[in-house]
Amino acid sequence: MSSDAPHPESTGRTPQAGPSAERRAWLIFGVLLLLGGVAGIGWFAVASSRYATYQIRTHESVSGLIVDAPVEFHGVEVGKVARVELTDPGLVTVLLHVRKGAPVTPSTVATITSRGLASKGFTGYVYVSLEDDPAGAQPMADSGIGYPQIRTAPSRSVNMDTAIAQVNENVQYITTLLQTSLDAKTIASLKQSLESMQTITRTLADNSERMNTIIANAERATGRLEPLLASGNETARALQTQLLPQAYKALANLDRASSRLDPLLEAGNETTRALQTQLLPQAYDALVKLDRLATTLNSAATRIERDPTVLVRGTGKRPPGPGETR
Repeated sequence: MSSDAPHPESTGRTPQAGPSAERRAWLIFGVLLLLGGVAGIGWFAVASSRYATYQIRTHESVSGLIVDAPVEFHGVEVGKVARVELTDPGLVTVLLHVRKGAPVTPSTVATITSRGLASKGFTGYVYVSLEDDPAGAQPMADSGIGYPQIRTAPSRSVNMDTAIAQVNENVQYITTLLQTSLDAKTIASLKQSLESMQTITRTLADNSERMNTIIANAERATGRLEPLLASGNETARALQTQLLPQAYKALANLDRASSRLDPLLEAGNETTRALQTQLLPQAYDALVKLDRLATTLNSAATRIERDPTVLVRGTGKRPPGPGETR
């Protein structure tokens, strides 16, 4: 090369890289891309090892539930929603990535819950809530694709729009009820009742002086009743302090007298038994003998009356007299 040839620096031009430099650049880019892929695969493998995949199936609407929506257990975020897809016209399948440390058991129940002012948008969000239900523990079913299936509960909504809709329904129900209740007849009856109340009020106002007079008379009568009440109180005190103690004493005396009468009654009973067992039989025998004696005397008197000679001759057979035959 001659000395007259222009030098690259003197001409102000940059020398172009050769084919070897371009290949080195592509090689470096490929290596970086490969390292990025390996790092991504490694990160995915590490992340996958920290999470377990579960599946839930529900027949209810999951409006607002999107991928990466939070999964909470007792209010603590433990995972994300991995996939939401419509399996059948009435069945939605949701895959959940839940940390392996989360206490998911056969008694866990998943509830799709919407919270905020609305179920969609920045004013609200939808998430999956996991709760324990020890009373309804059941073995986890196999979803058919290798993921254990968590039981689902009915969806729950705590959104402002839902609450406003419920309030609107309640207001419409109350309005319908009022329209049904306050018909023309009811309103006419209410008007009549108001008119009657006004009439009663006017009557009371017109007779206020008479009412005042009645109240004053009642007060005077109450004042006159005070001596009677005082007398009644004194009578009650006299009964409590005098009559009742005396009555108690009389009852006590009667009790003591009854206790003293017990021996007398017992003696009377013994006397009665003696009369029944001893005296009455003997008296009965004496009466029988007296009856027999009276019968004998009566017979003797009859014979004497018929034949006085019996007193001289006796009752034996006598010899026949002259001219008498046996």
